[in-house]
Amino acid sequence: MGSAARILGTTPGFLRSLDEAKLLTPQRSDGGHRRYSRYQLRIAARARELVDNGTALDAACRIIILEDQLAEARTINAELHRSLDQRADPPGEHPQT
Repeated sequence: MGSAARILGTTPGFLRSLDEAKLLTPQRSDGGHRRYSRYQLRIAARARELVDNGTALDAACRIIILEDQLAEARTINAELHRSLDQRADPPGEHPQT
């Protein structure tokens, strides 16, 4: 946790607060130390940015969750559009012009 806090320029207490808010669920080492993934560090950095700009921690967590859901929905939407495009124009067939 100390290394993650140093990387983010924050305190271990801030990272614990993200864990308590259930925004992050770090893995635990055999010794019980929190281990953060790169993705979790990016999330923590975004939370710190929002909090530093005056957003309450609970609101920052909600914003991050919604941003993540929106990104996932956009990915699914793009995949569905590609699938529909492939069905509309099967390989080897070209629309008449």
